Amino acid sequence: MADSSTSDWLRPAFQAVAIDDEGRACRDIPESACHQEAGNFFRHVGSLSLTKIADGLIDPKLVLSWLMLALGAPAAMVGLLVPIREAGALLPQLFTAGALRRLSKRKWAWSIGSAVQGAAALVIALIALFLEGQAAGFAILAALAVLALARSVCSVCYKDVLGKTVDKSRRGTATGLAGSIASGGVIVFAALLASGLVDRFQLVVIAIILAGAAWMLAAALFSTLKEAPGATEGGKAAFVAAMENLVWLKDDAQLRRFILVRSLLTATALAPPFMIAAASGAQDILPLGALVLASALAGLLSAYVWGRLSDRSSRKVLVYAGLTGGLALAISAALGLTGLLHPLYALPAMIFIIMIAYQGVRLGRSTHLTDMATAETRAAYTALSNTIVGIVILAGGFFSVLAAFAGVIAVLFLMSGMAVLAAILALGLDEVQA
Repeated sequence: MADSSTSDWLRPAFQAVAIDDEGRACRDIPESACHQEAGNFFRHVGSLSLTKIADGLIDPKLVLSWLMLALGAPAAMVGLLVPIREAGALLPQLFTAGALRRLSKRKWAWSIGSAVQGAAALVIALIALFLEGQAAGFAILAALAVLALARSVCSVCYKDVLGKTVDKSRRGTATGLAGSIASGGVIVFAALLASGLVDRFQLVVIAIILAGAAWMLAAALFSTLKEAPGATEGGKAAFVAAMENLVWLKDDAQLRRFILVRSLLTATALAPPFMIAAASGAQDILPLGALVLASALAGLLSAYVWGRLSDRSSRKVLVYAGLTGGLALAISAALGLTGLLHPLYALPAMIFIIMIAYQGVRLGRSTHLTDMATAETRAAYTALSNTIVGIVILAGGFFSVLAAFAGVIAVLFLMSGMAVLAAILALGLDEVQA
């Protein structure tokens, strides 16, 4: 009874933020979890806000890329940042899901993973202060690999914990609200970068230290979730679990379509470096602050909206996000072809639009996967989907080869087609919120 009353004072805020006009009660979590939902909802929002702020402060596509170049690391090393961060967070999941399945309360694995990410971020800050050149490059890549592996553990566990503690009608709202809150924090960082009031190198190092602290605070907050023990059967050796998880591809046509849609939508994540390369004179006057600000504003203005829409139809969110991304990439390619994708004007605007699409992809696919799966299949679906997409991201190196032979404009047109095709295929997904 005490636990239940603890959340009572949060219920008015919970109803205002997360309950729609129909006032739906819990549909797919037990009554005991429903009594704790208000408190758990805001614990999810708080923890995710902190980790998303950390993600923005240490963004490999922009912040770490700039830092490594400032330290004199070879450009080839800089090109490894995004693949290590993205694929490292996804590929191991097929092999870790079985072991994590043996945990009755997976919030602890998420908390440990978040704390390790925080420690890795602090190590990166120390590297920036004490190393230079190739040594700094190797050390940052190694620390980022550790961060990515810890993130993979969090990713496997998160949807399962969210599915046990927040009802399916409100999961997108929780993640979307967290995205909007986090974007506000990153906007402050971007504004300081753009203002020139603080030395850029010092500001980036301080931001990375704050990212480490945010991950550790998120770990502490997430550990306070009221999570009931879950099923632990099916936790098997890594290879055996991986092979059994692959069976789902054969048995579930909707899962196959979802993974195909998600794979095609990786174009929205991989596109920004090519958009920057297509901008006229981007190498000379790359406005780091303006690009980070555009990305953060996109999250602030769209994440909560995408989240609310995902609770009604994650399928439609994937369709709309794909079309938005396809349009942004096609316009970027056309502007680049005519020399009008200026890095100080048109480029930030296009980054803003593609990041709106990216937010929709993230929230739509997360909510869709959580709601389409059952309590028994959620961890396996998550691990299988993330591992396959990790392989796709590694294969994204093909775009660099294509850019070398056909130019970045051709890559942007190809990515635009991928996003539009994903939107078309997403029309065939089930309405899992129905």
